[in-house]
Amino acid sequence: MEVLYGLEIFELSPFNMHKREFVKISTMALGASLFPMSLWSRIVSKSVVRTAHIGVGNMGLEDLKAIASHAQVEVVALCDVDQNYLAAVQKLFPNAKVFSDYRLLFKKMHRKIDAVVVSTPDHTHAPASLLAMKHGKAVYCQKPLTHYVAESREMRRVAEKKRLVTQMGIQVHSFYDYKLATQLIRGGLIGKVSKVIAWSNKNWGYNGIAPEGSDTIPSTLDWNLWLGTSPERPYKKGYYHPGNWRKLVDYGCATLGDMGVHIFDTPYNALELGVPSTIVNNCRPATGFGYPERNIVHYTFEGTAYTTPVFEWVWYDGVEGPADSPELKLPLGVSLPDQGAIFIGENGKRLLLPHFMQLPRLLVDNSIAEYDIKQFDPAGSLGQPTRDYGKESPLHYHEFINACLGKASCSAPFTYAAQLTETILLGVIAGRFPGKTLHYDKEQSAFTETEANIYLSGAYRNF
Repeated sequence: MEVLYGLEIFELSPFNMHKREFVKISTMALGASLFPMSLWSRIVSKSVVRTAHIGVGNMGLEDLKAIASHAQVEVVALCDVDQNYLAAVQKLFPNAKVFSDYRLLFKKMHRKIDAVVVSTPDHTHAPASLLAMKHGKAVYCQKPLTHYVAESREMRRVAEKKRLVTQMGIQVHSFYDYKLATQLIRGGLIGKVSKVIAWSNKNWGYNGIAPEGSDTIPSTLDWNLWLGTSPERPYKKGYYHPGNWRKLVDYGCATLGDMGVHIFDTPYNALELGVPSTIVNNCRPATGFGYPERNIVHYTFEGTAYTTPVFEWVWYDGVEGPADSPELKLPLGVSLPDQGAIFIGENGKRLLLPHFMQLPRLLVDNSIAEYDIKQFDPAGSLGQPTRDYGKESPLHYHEFINACLGKASCSAPFTYAAQLTETILLGVIAGRFPGKTLHYDKEQSAFTETEANIYLSGAYRNF
């Protein structure tokens, strides 16, 4: 392991030789002024958590507001490649320092920051978060945790080695309905689970080819910094920033990486799943630029204490919804929600979990059945559903800040989030090989089908 200016230079896997260069350049820019890594007690001893926010537009703004709503937070730094976003949030936090380049933020502010919130497009999650963790900072990172499997494994390794407070931004993880569903499943309401079917009507796909030519880069946008470590491309209005990057393989992780993380989360957590053994995605052939517009992904997992010995997971996305199936048949008058999941128990019972802010519904013999919540939560530890997103959403963020203060622990730390993200990303990779079953060795982090291994990681561009 190489060491440069007190920071370990991370090596993710044989598939990403060029990633070392990014950290070399970033750490060299910091110079020899880096302070030695300390135990987390340095932050716990403080009464205020000083936060830096990387990415402050759209979801980044929501993250910023939710974090800042905690009484013991001081926002000290804001960073975004889009000056329009920066100008808007600077009005809300006029005392915070502003930056376009997160590397410069760490160079100037590393001694004045306790925690970092990363709310950028997916391809920047790992580079920014890893640099923050190398500085010993707590990190809240939006979902999916990373763009590549190798990055997820490295994020987990660094977080565990440095014993850092970490949280992935899946705020519904802390919502009442999802916590209740977890209790119901683990409490045996439907017996051992043999299968989960999950779906989203969102469509983060693009069937077209890469655009030709280029457009004038807006004066308020640093296009080079937006691209970051991803491959260099000419700017084209409407294709990338803002918003459309989720559709494109170099920057996002499709609908699976967006809504799939949320909808997978509760079943994944409740059933204590590991990494899947096989994955197959029935979708259109890959274009290399945009993701398929409709994915049907089948996963198989080793059984757990809450599942049958062989467990199957099926995912559908796109406006067409899931395919007709007896397993999805609902009682008269009950409609399949646009997004959600159904747990199928070995005893014929099913649990419908709509996404989101709706109670899980027990289905028995194609009828809605009642269940006693107190039986599964006798102490009332889950609280009560608020049915108010504005009130319930900050819970996940405040949990992170309270963990930084030594008052709580995070429910979606990178230890958990990395494995969930890995599962999601394996389904995305399978979209490169439509209809082909991929066999995955979780110990080696490699496919038996060697042609798929190049997608577990990717080269970082020097920028």
